Amino acid sequence: MNKQELISSVADATGLSKSDATRAVECVFDTISGALKKGDEVRLVGFGTFSCSKRKASTGRNPRTGEPMQIKESTQPKFKAGKALKDSVN
Repeated sequence: MNKQELISSVADATGLSKSDATRAVECVFDTISGALKKGDEVRLVGFGTFSCSKRKASTGRNPRTGEPMQIKESTQPKFKAGKALKDSVN
């Protein structure tokens, strides 16, 4: 399922127009992204938890030349599925 299919599914399930469903889905994504950007965790009971983790700076190798290069520290978003979601797919 892609984003447009998700929007269509939400519109069908809720009776919203596609434009309203688009705004709702976009708002959910923006809210989750904003919370993660601030360093907060987003817990959706029964669905899962969105969080961020820090990756330390490290030294890697350029695959083309083989020479060492510095990899910057970064923040990575993570998702851990909740029990209800795990149970629903098994």
